[in-house]
Amino acid sequence: MTSATSITGVDFATVFVTDYPAAVEFYGQVLGLEHSVDYGKIPGGEFETGNLTLQVLDAAAIGREFQANTHPIAFHVEDVEAARADLESKGISFSADTMDSGVCHMAFATDPDGNTFILHHRYAPKTG
Repeated sequence: MTSATSITGVDFATVFVTDYPAAVEFYGQVLGLEHSVDYGKIPGGEFETGNLTLQVLDAAAIGREFQANTHPIAFHVEDVEAARADLESKGISFSADTMDSGVCHMAFATDPDGNTFILHHRYAPKTG
């Protein structure tokens, strides 16, 4: 059944920050995401991950109280250990050893404002 509210995808996910210039450096230079849009009028912009746009926005600029997101965004990488080593060489600390869930490898870290992200690679085929 189709209706006017049928959801066909996700356009973007918002990541609130307190220091937009530091976030631009982190998401653009450290993670290497394309900085596709800078809003200019407010401290915010967009970064491309390949299948999802991240809207990075200073929370105070839109009247929101900042709270770090503890529900991680999982960034797909082909090799978690290689990507982790690259980020560690850039000063990024990870919260634990790389986890093997039995279907994927995951490494947990945070951006400069404490928003959690995961380096993720699923190695087992999806079933069902």
